[in-house]
Amino acid sequence: MGKSHTEIKGLKIRKMRRDEAEFAIQMATGEGWNPGIHDGEIFYETDPEGFFIAEVEGDPIGCASAVAYDDFFSFFGLYVVKPEFREKGIGTKLTEKSLEHLENRNIGLDGVLENEKKYQEFMKFKSFYSNLRFEGIGGGKVLDGLVKISDVSFKSLLEYDREMFPAPRSTFLEKWIKQPDSYAFAAVESGKLKGYGVIRKCQSGYKIGPLFADDTITAEEIFLALKASVPEEVIYLDVPEPNKKAMEIANKYGMTVMFKTIRMYSREEPDINLEKVYGVTTFELG
Repeated sequence: MGKSHTEIKGLKIRKMRRDEAEFAIQMATGEGWNPGIHDGEIFYETDPEGFFIAEVEGDPIGCASAVAYDDFFSFFGLYVVKPEFREKGIGTKLTEKSLEHLENRNIGLDGVLENEKKYQEFMKFKSFYSNLRFEGIGGGKVLDGLVKISDVSFKSLLEYDREMFPAPRSTFLEKWIKQPDSYAFAAVESGKLKGYGVIRKCQSGYKIGPLFADDTITAEEIFLALKASVPEEVIYLDVPEPNKKAMEIANKYGMTVMFKTIRMYSREEPDINLEKVYGVTTFELG
């Protein structure tokens, strides 16, 4: 985004092909966002119409994702232009293409701090709260009482997830909980789901997300199980700052803040139960 400069010859903004999703992941890795090693495929499948690439003379130089979950909610992410092509209006064109795809939906995004004003001014987004990325070390014991997520009916998982996410996301969730190089646990009491969490292998270490739970005790149990699944590995947890109890869990286990985003929406803040969000699913897709 920013001022439009001299038109770049041969610039083309088009829909991304499935086999190009890895380019977006490489770009995100270059920015230090540390995506998961299977994110490209899962993200793309969530909305194949919502991934865009900027190219010059056939060479990819930028990307953006604009995932429409339903007719009302969407998420903007993976927005990167190669450094040598920045401040040339390419980001603006990628954004315009993304917004065209998303039409009148409410759009969420996790913006890096240096882009917050641009999103506010150019895209008219409003800032609502910060998400903090905590870093720690895996290990410890898996406590009794939790079940593998495969033991929970997908229907009940979808219903539970919907309380903490602004739209149904069955396509995404089905692949997310079954991805290779990951662990997922759920807490069930008297047949009722009380929380669940996933930890997946990333370019560096493992990242927890989501971590949703009815209460702090349940959240901590799931957190400890995920942490114990990857001994000696670096682990990450993205916490919404308004959830003080989630912040307390991260601090209790010696995790330190190493990155921060601003959660923004194009309209109003969705009606979700943020008190039960102990870990954000992803900064790229919400």
